[in-house]
Amino acid sequence: MPPKTFLFHQRPGGVAVLTLNRPARLNALTFDVYRELHDTFRALQDLTEVRAVVITGAGKGFCSGGDIADVVAQLTRMPTADLLRFTRLTGQTVLAMRQLRTPIIAAVNGAAIGAGAVLALAADIRLASERARFGFVFPRLGLSGADMGASWLLPRIIGAGRAAELLLTGDVIDAYTADKIGLCNRVVPEEQLLPAAEALATQLAAGPGLAHGMTKEMLNREAHMDLATAIEAEAQAQQICLQSRDFREAYQAVARRRPPKFEGR
Repeated sequence: MPPKTFLFHQRPGGVAVLTLNRPARLNALTFDVYRELHDTFRALQDLTEVRAVVITGAGKGFCSGGDIADVVAQLTRMPTADLLRFTRLTGQTVLAMRQLRTPIIAAVNGAAIGAGAVLALAADIRLASERARFGFVFPRLGLSGADMGASWLLPRIIGAGRAAELLLTGDVIDAYTADKIGLCNRVVPEEQLLPAAEALATQLAAGPGLAHGMTKEMLNREAHMDLATAIEAEAQAQQICLQSRDFREAYQAVARRRPPKFEGR
């Protein structure tokens, strides 16, 4: 069944666009949105016709984090077991994004704050409009910056020192600062953001899906490995790709001087 709390559209060429759709609240997350995001990213693992995903926000914001009325206020009254159930759900949502073998592109069209910043962080590639802002503002609510996997992901993207500063201060940075420190891949004009994200997604969707999935998996797995272990793991991963139809198709395409037609197998 299609999600009820956000928009989900499949585009031609194997691209799906997921749009958080509470623009009046800067796409703040509710309990239902968290659940449906988690379930959708898990379901995408088996949706072979989707080979790249774009996540963005409706209106002027990407995602302002947990909704103050729907989520934050209720958290102040929850018993311990329910609090832990909620924090695990938010983390599992990020894990579902990271474990999805399909590439995810975040088109950050405005404020990405708190949990919204972590959702952008969980994507594989981040494009930001000139209006984008990023803030891991958990300390402003008396909470740890180590939330939803942020303290694992952020240092690996921008380095430990800068990650510590953002997670401890809760400072909000603009798109150009995010670009400078490597938090986003590039900044594009506002009107070009979604077309640029969809064009990149289309490019990835046309590529070798099995190999892309392997690359994403190895990027996650190798974070825990020493170099020798990583090299051996890559050897085994590449051996699998060398046996794929996509590898044979790429060889035939080169030999016959034509573009390859990858099947993701």
